[in-house]
Amino acid sequence: MIDSIELGRSGLRVGKVCLGTMTFGEQVDEPTAFAILDRALERGLHFIDTAEMYAVPARRETFGATETILGRWFAARPGARQRITLATKIAGPARGMDWIRGGAADVTPADIAAACDDSLKRLQTDVIDLYQIHWPVRNVPMFGALYFDPANERVVSSIADQLQALQRLMQAGKVRAIGLSNETPWGVAEFVRLADSMGLPRIATVQNPYALVNRVVDNGLDEVMFRSSVSLLAYSPLGFGTLTGKYDGLSPADAPKDLGRLARFDSMKKQRWARPETLAAARRYNALARDHGLTPTQLALAFCYRSWRVASTIIGVTTVAQLDENLDAYGVQLSPDVLAAIDRIRWEIRDPAQ
Repeated sequence: MIDSIELGRSGLRVGKVCLGTMTFGEQVDEPTAFAILDRALERGLHFIDTAEMYAVPARRETFGATETILGRWFAARPGARQRITLATKIAGPARGMDWIRGGAADVTPADIAAACDDSLKRLQTDVIDLYQIHWPVRNVPMFGALYFDPANERVVSSIADQLQALQRLMQAGKVRAIGLSNETPWGVAEFVRLADSMGLPRIATVQNPYALVNRVVDNGLDEVMFRSSVSLLAYSPLGFGTLTGKYDGLSPADAPKDLGRLARFDSMKKQRWARPETLAAARRYNALARDHGLTPTQLALAFCYRSWRVASTIIGVTTVAQLDENLDAYGVQLSPDVLAAIDRIRWEIRDPAQ
């Protein structure tokens, strides 16, 4: 049985495991996606996360494909929508993806309204339970960038503008709660401060990476979330597959294409999850798991599932068997000795997939 938890102060209660769907429409075809979704419901998983820009890796041809598949599943499964807490996201500034709002460097209130309506149509639903900003509209380091650069400052829609646009969606009954993704401690704190001071909706969540090879959340964002009553949705808990052990002894460049995303897509071989130092760190954690009679997947997921920092862990799968493996790991408890060993490794290598 998957435990439940309230997201922030939103009143939304969700399971502590969430099904991420960004592979649907690229690695995962529609029939397989339907089978995964059916099995998720059967196993008691009722929280699903998606985004307008999915499938990943992002391409013009697959923009909106994941939401469309989910919408078709809802239409084919009467009553399923009422059993699901549904989260989706509006993409931030286009970052070179000219098929998203013409490649605009801003996300305006009008963009937020239009994107929400488009997602509702693709998802074939009247309401989105949790609507998130996929990455910040303002200048901020993200997706592996390390340093803030004031030279990249530009005029964009303010946080107040964004909150007011999201408020209008909530008042119209299209959105129940709001959240952020890929945010910084300052961003989370500022969204909360402005909401409280201006009488605007409070963010309920922030969806950021959290995995053994990336615990940047622990470097201050965890305090902000705790003191602000904002819940963490942890994504990439398996470090894009590096924490399953399947890349041990391999590099993504040499791995069979069917092994996973890092091996299959050239664009992903340049990401933080494929860095040599990330792969080396993952091997350390994977070895620790085996030394204690666990699979690497069990260690990595149990670490997230049982962390006080994590409200819900987002698992991404491409098969029903992977889904079952990930859900079975929910029952794994890590001993104090294992947790201490994890922290000793982190002290040496820190967060290579930051």
